[in-house]
Amino acid sequence: MWPDRRIIDLFKTEFPIVLAPMAGGMDAELVIAAAQGGALGSLPCAMITAEKAREQVNIIRQRVKAPVNMNFFCHKPVDADPAREAGWKTRLGAYYRELGIDPAAPVSAASRAPFDEAMCEVVEELKPEVVSFHFGLPDPALVKRVKAAGSIVMSSATIVKEAIWLEEHGADVIIAQGAEAGGHRGMFLTDNIAQQPGTFALVPQVVDAVKVPVIAAGGIADGRGIAAAFALGASGVQIGSAYLRCPESKVIGPVRTALAQAHDDSTVITNVMSGRPARGVANRVMREVGPISPDAPAFPHAATALAPLKAAAEKLGKVDFTNLWAGQAVRMGREMPAAELTRSLAGAALARFGALSG
Repeated sequence: MWPDRRIIDLFKTEFPIVLAPMAGGMDAELVIAAAQGGALGSLPCAMITAEKAREQVNIIRQRVKAPVNMNFFCHKPVDADPAREAGWKTRLGAYYRELGIDPAAPVSAASRAPFDEAMCEVVEELKPEVVSFHFGLPDPALVKRVKAAGSIVMSSATIVKEAIWLEEHGADVIIAQGAEAGGHRGMFLTDNIAQQPGTFALVPQVVDAVKVPVIAAGGIADGRGIAAAFALGASGVQIGSAYLRCPESKVIGPVRTALAQAHDDSTVITNVMSGRPARGVANRVMREVGPISPDAPAFPHAATALAPLKAAAEKLGKVDFTNLWAGQAVRMGREMPAAELTRSLAGAALARFGALSG
């Protein structure tokens, strides 16, 4: 038996496991597979249009009778700074020359839009069981509308202060995102990467500070990690990196290879890929320009100049400029169908609980 059933009862899932939303690395297929295994599937909506989000949720609804989580960014947009972007392109100039790309050729702006009126209307129409946010919460009026649509509101905290703020501003569930976690840090009340606590330190302090259920995230990739999260007071876990090598993920071949070859010390927190701190397996541009560079334009504009480099390198089978977002437990990922992986994770956790109480 699960020692805490609050998340199972709230989400109405078989297991207290949330598939992390991994923008760019997944779509409805992975959501469906994880949901079939008993987890809460999360659809990343930060890089897609309202129309695409609607289409994806409809695909999920047609394939599986399970709750769904729509995930959004809610960062404060920063206008592009032409001078800074030009400087960034100059900083990357050697790579443009190496790959034979004209740095003056027009490129599309990075598409990572915060939750807005249009997306709120999609939520009101589709009524997902859960709506999760990254980088805080959107405008209070939008949060109110999401709740009125019947959706449970969830968001990430990277420090206790953020968790308290989220609870005070309407979050029904808090994801305690330890420093081990892959992808973008959910930081919104701090910008100090050096002070980000790890999962083991963060989870119990967040649990003590708030009344709402807490989901642990960061470095959890097997039954032992899940059991540890519950021992720390979490009511559930969010797992991302462990699913990246599942056949249903949209990760391309060279990225799968890089993830499979990663070690416990292969990931770093970098700002060069997007302009905002995020953890991923170190690639060439992270190592040579970063991992943290003062030259990187503000989020999400750093990604604009990298886009042509990423496309050209990937054609050569290289991931020198590709986001390899993953957490510190990436090596523990497995190549198996997501539904099977979910059941395996839950079974291993339950066995661990039994062994510990025996």
